[in-house]
Amino acid sequence: MLNKKLTTLCLTSLLSVGGVVQAADDPITINWARWDVSSGVELNAIADAYMKAHPNVKVNSVDLGSADYNSMLMTQLSGGAKNIDIVTVKDVPGYTDLIRSNNVVDMTSAPTDELKNNATYQGLIDEFTVDGKLYALPIRLDFWVLYYNKALFDKANTPYPSNDMTLEEFDALAEKVTSGFGANKNYGAYYHTWRSTVQLPSLFDGKQTLISKDYSFLKPYYERVLKLQQEGTVPRYASLKATSTHYSGPWFNSTVAMLPMGSWFISNQIAKVKTGESKANDWGIVKMPHPKGVKAGTTAATVTSLAINVNSDKQEAALDFIKFAASHQGALAVAKAGGFPANQNQEILKIAANRDGFPKDEKSLAALEIGKTYLEMPVDSLTPRIEVILNRTHDAIMTESESIDDALKMLNKDVAQVLN
Repeated sequence: MLNKKLTTLCLTSLLSVGGVVQAADDPITINWARWDVSSGVELNAIADAYMKAHPNVKVNSVDLGSADYNSMLMTQLSGGAKNIDIVTVKDVPGYTDLIRSNNVVDMTSAPTDELKNNATYQGLIDEFTVDGKLYALPIRLDFWVLYYNKALFDKANTPYPSNDMTLEEFDALAEKVTSGFGANKNYGAYYHTWRSTVQLPSLFDGKQTLISKDYSFLKPYYERVLKLQQEGTVPRYASLKATSTHYSGPWFNSTVAMLPMGSWFISNQIAKVKTGESKANDWGIVKMPHPKGVKAGTTAATVTSLAINVNSDKQEAALDFIKFAASHQGALAVAKAGGFPANQNQEILKIAANRDGFPKDEKSLAALEIGKTYLEMPVDSLTPRIEVILNRTHDAIMTESESIDDALKMLNKDVAQVLN
């Protein structure tokens, strides 16, 4: 756990202003650290909505790039930068690094009654609370679903996937819709090179996390994916890694029948169908396949959240913006722009389902109603170091350069050194 003696700046005095920027008539510019600003339409929509409601405030987005965002951000904040007020927290490792380095403000008192009364949002607050304190408010929640190409299922005369499908049923279905050879090959499924594609389902029973003293629970998940790989049901990891293949390529080319991927891909798929770049123009989504005994709809999530730079001179204004972004107003802006906000309800889901280009079949609509959701990595100060080890282990197993048993044995040893 993070050191409880961390020195943090409390926002008690700021929170007492009730979400109203003092001296509201005075012009003010707040700088928002982000990545890929030009394509980040959902976050741009939040800024536009806020500036419309607060004409005296200019929200200036500072693009730090996506590839090295966390390291670029840490370099600036650790150097005492005052030209960043709002910090976009990209992932859990980044969140823990920001807390450990004392670069963000304690926001424990920030959640409003609206957020506390939202079951989905309260669950995220609990997940992001470290040693009883909260340092960021979630604004976007992307969850894993299963995309499927209806045309390839029709070609194989095989029923579409369902919203309640075990991993074993998924594997059997993938085998049925695999066809062809060489350039004419259609794969039953596609596992991207991220370790999360294989490891995440192991979390769905809630019995373990990816910070553990014993990783033997991962063995059956690697066994099944390696079997699919060896049978030619999914592309080989080594080939995908060597060619730096992006998961969208095979999907857009309509050579993949099923793709486990995050909800963030929905907007891209809709856009590429409209331009004709995606040949997978007859498609749908269902809930993620799950281990036996796990309730359908259980999934993993990636959360984007906002924090305040401890060195900012505009913390009051930054807080007001963050509370707006996390509110129902901010959620509406995200949903109308095509994203999935952390603050969800039936109205938000209906907006997503009514988007032009979103599949209108009942299965796809039902897939948006998720159940128990787990973070991909627990919020812990050791997460960044352990993630490096997990990635190294994943590569060794998937390239078959090491046996599953040997790789997991080494994983246990390496993580034990970090834990100790």
